[in-house]
Amino acid sequence: MSQAVYLDYAATTPVDPAVVDVMVRHLGPEGTFANPASRSHLYGWLAEEAVETARRQVADVLNADPREIVWTSGATEANNLAIKGVIEARGGGHVITSATEHKAVLDACKWLEQQGHAVSYVMPGDDGRIAPEAVAAALRDDTVLVSIMHANNETGVINDIQTIGALCRERGVLFHTDAAQTVGKLPLDVQVMPVDLVSVCAHKVYGPKGVGALYVRRAPEVKVSAQIHGGGHERGMRSGTLPTHQIVGMGEAFMLAVDQCEEEGGRIAGLRDRLWQGIRALDDVAINGGDSPRLPGHLNVAFAGVDGEMLITAMNQVAVSSGSACTSASLEPSYVLKAMGVSDDLAHGSIRFSVGRFTSEADIDRAIENVLDAVRRLRGAA
Repeated sequence: MSQAVYLDYAATTPVDPAVVDVMVRHLGPEGTFANPASRSHLYGWLAEEAVETARRQVADVLNADPREIVWTSGATEANNLAIKGVIEARGGGHVITSATEHKAVLDACKWLEQQGHAVSYVMPGDDGRIAPEAVAAALRDDTVLVSIMHANNETGVINDIQTIGALCRERGVLFHTDAAQTVGKLPLDVQVMPVDLVSVCAHKVYGPKGVGALYVRRAPEVKVSAQIHGGGHERGMRSGTLPTHQIVGMGEAFMLAVDQCEEEGGRIAGLRDRLWQGIRALDDVAINGGDSPRLPGHLNVAFAGVDGEMLITAMNQVAVSSGSACTSASLEPSYVLKAMGVSDDLAHGSIRFSVGRFTSEADIDRAIENVLDAVRRLRGAA
């Protein structure tokens, strides 16, 4: 049997071969394998140089100062460091986030609530977007942090973080955005965008899993208390031996993404639209989020009268998901879609397709055929 078409790029991406080549050179005994914190010999100096080169590469993508980049194990840790770290450094305060954030943000906020801190959850519109007016209405005198994602991981819908950030800046409130899905796909210039903290990771942009970063603005300085202790690495914000091979992989992946962004984004959007044109031949299908601006690779489709998990099983030639990867084991309908006002039945019948760098037209045509066949069989058996 031929391998299934992979259309779950929003969950993770394969590592680009060029990134693999760079990483391998920092693993074996003939490579730059040493601990970057070992400053007493050449091996350590070379590893440190490689890490700092990658730090510059990541900073360049955000138009940031390299000193504003703090390495983490991924966007989940970066989100936790941003949210918990700011509240601890400020000695408490009110936090605003949205009901459609990634679980890494929502669970960090729930933890804060358990510690006695106040958190407000802004609801999205039917289009899945977080309205700046809703954020403004939730602001209080004691609000210290707002955390709204750049684009949603399930629907791909893009939020107006420029306006939201400007509201926060006017009120002297720190603004954090989870940009795991958008970095390398949408422009995010921290010199132009009014953001104070930005979470990014490598594995959504053809880099390795297990590495990410938090942008922490220096001018004026944003204080973030460390959440992992033991050695005072990363200017005291995140301790732990740095994984040189993963970090250089992240730097290379970010540079490749920026170099290919415009051309690749257009090609991927074309493939996504081709997929939708094929799927819409079915009756009673709709895009969750409607006509909202969305990432080029995302397509979240509601199939009326079909159970999503059964559809995934029936589509044995297409690898997709019914929501974000972190909740894929849950039998509950997507909390993101429910917050948007999608009914339980339609939320249960929704599938996230996500197209990426290695998707071809032949893959899309094969996926369309498989989807149409699976939906018709399931509806015919109902």
